[in-house]
Amino acid sequence: MAFNLFGKRDKPDPPDTPDQPPAPPQKVGLFDRMKQAVTRTRESFAESISSVIALTREVDESTLIGLEPILLAADLGAPTTALVLENLRQRALRTGIEGGPELQRLLKAELKAILDSVQRPVTHPATPPEVIMMVGVNGTGKTTTTGKLAQHFTSQGRTVLLCAADTFRAAAIEQLEVWATRSNTPIIKTKQGGDPSAALYDACAAAKSRGSQVLIVDTAGRLHTKTDLMKELDKMRRTAEKLIPGAPHQTLLVMDATTGQNGLTQARLFTEAAHVTGIVLTKLDGTAKGGIVLAIATELKLPVVYAGIGEKIDDLIPFDSSAFIDSLLD
Repeated sequence: MAFNLFGKRDKPDPPDTPDQPPAPPQKVGLFDRMKQAVTRTRESFAESISSVIALTREVDESTLIGLEPILLAADLGAPTTALVLENLRQRALRTGIEGGPELQRLLKAELKAILDSVQRPVTHPATPPEVIMMVGVNGTGKTTTTGKLAQHFTSQGRTVLLCAADTFRAAAIEQLEVWATRSNTPIIKTKQGGDPSAALYDACAAAKSRGSQVLIVDTAGRLHTKTDLMKELDKMRRTAEKLIPGAPHQTLLVMDATTGQNGLTQARLFTEAAHVTGIVLTKLDGTAKGGIVLAIATELKLPVVYAGIGEKIDDLIPFDSSAFIDSLLD
């Protein structure tokens, strides 16, 4: 044991310890991400609902009348709002609704039932690749969402191939190339103005030969006329089917949540002609009218499959009806 000049023992040096790595960042759960995404809607919607509930001792017609403008302001749309209020009215007539807390519980159940009524299981092909076509008008974030979806599948350990079949919009191919680089995903492309069905044919052949599990196809959002666009999408469907039986297995319509009811008009055109199986709702975090999710279910009879909640590459999450409704009203 060593002594210093003043007769006191020196403190022993602490044993060598390896540097501790920093704690990994805590992963945010689906509910928390959804709750953050609908903050703007919740702040107006839940506050307005609470003001009605706080004054409600027994639900009567005047209570339901007070709910109507709140539901409409959240962009549920007139058909959805009418459906919800009529179901609550019938419940009140049959058994009564005692007070605000029960009204809130029943409202949550009604809203969730609307979303659950259009849910459908995704049928994955027995033999890959699974072909997913992304459709929608320009400006909704279709190409960006295509790149984010590639990242989503890649993070699950699935092998993905991208097809740049939007040959009509200037810089669409280059934009998808950027997202392909970010997600480390290979891409099949052609030159601007080329035949999108030819690009898709090459991509289907490449996906089969490489053993890719998922092929995601970015399509044009606008051609010279709406008729041209729908004819082109139909041609692409037939092209995919020739090489891969059952393709496309999913056709996802990308909608911008901030366009609200106006977006439904655009969506109807695609759902009628493009055999849409589900919705990807972008910019959900950028609107106070998140009730458009319920309007989509009521008026288009389609489920929201994914929700865009930000600009980062991993800001695309699977849509969950329970997390969405709880985020709005809890």
